[in-house]
Amino acid sequence: MDVIQVMGLHKSFGSLRVLKELSFTVKRGEVVAIIGPSGSGKSTLLRCITHLELAQGGSISIDGSDLVRDGRYAPSEEQRRICLKMGLVFQNFNLFPHFSVLRNITEAQIHVLRRGKETALNRAKILLEKMGLSEKAAAYPFELSGGQQQRVSIARALALDPEVLFFDEPTSALDPELTGEILRVIRRLAAEHMTMVIVTHEIPFAREVADRVLFMDGGVFIEEGPPAEVIDRPREERTKSFLARLSRA
Repeated sequence: MDVIQVMGLHKSFGSLRVLKELSFTVKRGEVVAIIGPSGSGKSTLLRCITHLELAQGGSISIDGSDLVRDGRYAPSEEQRRICLKMGLVFQNFNLFPHFSVLRNITEAQIHVLRRGKETALNRAKILLEKMGLSEKAAAYPFELSGGQQQRVSIARALALDPEVLFFDEPTSALDPELTGEILRVIRRLAAEHMTMVIVTHEIPFAREVADRVLFMDGGVFIEEGPPAEVIDRPREERTKSFLARLSRA
């Protein structure tokens, strides 16, 4: 079953067309990596799907519910219900600096999902243990490494029990050693059949974790398929030149 269905999505900023009639689907339990040069529209695509940007046309359906259909958005209460099916992990963590790790994970549970405090605390502690951060519950973000902060961000997103988890360059702010921490977390989530869409510049990362890779440039998808095809044996010249340039960097 398709958890995400995007059809004919387009978005412009002034005269600049950023997304050009994009269409794709993601099946339940699938891990999809979106790669491509900076400015190709990858992050804007994620922001439109997660409703941080408004699409100007097309359709977005999440778990069978239409967020936007032919450019018309669902009523506000329905939008809210659909958006709760999605979690988004940002590249720069976006933790509340004045909240402890535990409160960063419980706050949205209490105020968005209306969970009781004890239930929210228990859920947060389970997720911190899963992330290998049980001993950091009382710490503040400035006391954590970048990799630890990103793991807290993932725990915070998972605490709302999303159907699909989006990552926008989750390792771009990390050094190679800390990137490995996040790779291990995402690999475990993939083994648990968590549906994920990952925008990344890390080609080895995409090759290892993704079931399918989409190469995006100029607001369109140029090529898609299994990592062994798109990354190792690309068909399109634009894909080949992009990957060759990265290998020389």
